[in-house]
Amino acid sequence: QVQLVESGGGLVQAGDSLRLSCAASGRTDSIYAVGWFRQAPGKEREFVATIIWSGGTPYYTESVKGRFTVSRDNAKNTAYLQMNSLKPEDTAVYYCAAKVNGAPNYPYWGQGTQVTVSS
Repeated sequence: QVQLVESGGGLVQAGDSLRLSCAASGRTDSIYAVGWFRQAPGKEREFVATIIWSGGTPYYTESVKGRFTVSRDNAKNTAYLQMNSLKPEDTAVYYCAAKVNGAPNYPYWGQGTQVTVSS
């Protein structure tokens, strides 16, 4: 089992920055990748970014490319999502999720953290 706890959300103005953290515990040795997802009110959850736990090229959804950066600190078992130049349309609950070795999807999810961007 892997437990994930997000933090770092808040209320900011358009153009501001936030850094979300995703602290992993439990069977962290089984983590293959960590993904960030978000869900805005009335919308389906969407993929934001992902990073391979052992390193490699991260991937981003088109709408956040150039503004968001995903990273991880293996020593701290923590993944980060640095969000710059935030826009009101980035407002959502942000979730991190872990993909473990051999699994095709993300079976482990955090509780989510609210990000609200005012115009």
